[in-house]
Amino acid sequence: MALTAQRTHTTRPRRQGRRHPLVATLMALPLAALLLLVFDGWETVATQASSVGVMLGR
Repeated sequence: MALTAQRTHTTRPRRQGRRHPLVATLMALPLAALLLLVFDGWETVATQASSVGVMLGR
C-alpha cells in the first residue's frame, strides 16, 4: 500500500456559495461612480430612475 502525503495549506479555504448582495453592491459602486463621472451620465441615471419610478407607480 502506498502512503499518500497530506497537503498542508497555509491559506484559508475558499468559501463556497454566493457573495452577500450588499457586499457585491459595495464592490461595484466605486466603478459605477467612476463611469458616471467619466461619461457624464448623471442625467441618464436620473431619467432611468424616473422611468422606473413611473413603472412602479410612484
